[in-house]
Amino acid sequence: MFRPLELYVGLRYTRAKRRNHFISFISLISMLGIMLGATALITVLSVMNGFEQELRTRILGMASHATVSGYNGRLAGWDTLKGEVEANRRVVGVAPYVQAEGMLSASGEVSGALIRGVLPALEAEVSTVGEHMPLGSMEALVGGGFGVVLGRELAATLNVTLGDRVTLVTPQANVTPVGVLPRLRRLEVVGIFEVGMYEYDRGTAFLHLDDARLLYQLGDEVSGLRLKLDDLFEAPRVAAELGRDLGSNYWISDWTRQHANFFRAVRTEKTVMFIILSLIVAVAAFNIVSTLVMVVTDKQADIAILRTLGVTPGQVMLIFIVQGTVIGLVGTLLGVIGGVTLALNVETVVPLIERMIGTKFLSPDVYYISELPSQLDAADVARVGVLAFALTVLATVYPAWRASRTQPAEALRYE
Repeated sequence: MFRPLELYVGLRYTRAKRRNHFISFISLISMLGIMLGATALITVLSVMNGFEQELRTRILGMASHATVSGYNGRLAGWDTLKGEVEANRRVVGVAPYVQAEGMLSASGEVSGALIRGVLPALEAEVSTVGEHMPLGSMEALVGGGFGVVLGRELAATLNVTLGDRVTLVTPQANVTPVGVLPRLRRLEVVGIFEVGMYEYDRGTAFLHLDDARLLYQLGDEVSGLRLKLDDLFEAPRVAAELGRDLGSNYWISDWTRQHANFFRAVRTEKTVMFIILSLIVAVAAFNIVSTLVMVVTDKQADIAILRTLGVTPGQVMLIFIVQGTVIGLVGTLLGVIGGVTLALNVETVVPLIERMIGTKFLSPDVYYISELPSQLDAADVARVGVLAFALTVLATVYPAWRASRTQPAEALRYE
């Protein structure tokens, strides 16, 4: 069977038993280094993808995919507008809300909070808060009942639990014969939620929409409408469509604007980690340089004989490029297989290691995300594979070039 000379000799050098076992050892170390680097890179990127997805899920469980509000923070005729928004086929849920600030006090403790008025039946269409309530339920919020649902950390700060009462102080004031007095209202705790994001668990309280409108003197108006879309990544495009359909009287925003800095920071961190961990692969690839330099030195006589038989410098160069490429290709393939396997089984492997060493990497007492999530992305696997293989091929160029410069007369002088 016909095979090119460069490929035949290069593969033969790769699998031949060398007289210098140290060179074989360095080749093996280079291959293992590339494998471990690629495995670590794929696994870390998958874990970071998992964290990003988990954080996005938790944030959007409280926030909304998009919002429609008035420029003055007040929206009239929300029920009519709700029908117009639902006409967009990408909108799968719409709920009115009132959003304002207030101060809660109980048991001698005081804390500021973001007060959100909701309709429990419609709120379930746009958020997952009702699915994360260890105590009570959102349905316990009844118009005129002046109940409140607190975040777990906020309830702990105020030292209250289900059935206790808290006092809400609103920024609006009452003018009385004795002067201007703050508006106060006693509220009963009817539920406690925990979504796993400290920002929300510590600083958010829910009231019924009617109670919130009464306390903040909004009449029949609301702060806006919260929207849930069939694809959250289409939020910017859907927001632009709604802007054209509804006209210029409304302010339409989406989650990519509201949390842009946070997700940009996560993306930047992922990029930096990719660059840092790529150095592991680069170090292993540069080991191939030292391996091939030693091989070229060891094969000086063989190269000289091949040259005298008519092999051109270019063919000699390709012989050693093939040899280094085989090392890199095997290491890359093993690394990709190992990385994909580990990334798909992180949630099984990590608990096993924790049981073996008797410690918890992410203690639930400290971290809200106590398990290592993993989401394998084919694009990340392809990037790592291409990067590892490209670095190994690049590392073969200089040693192969040196081999091609071998002069037969000089190499065979002392043979």
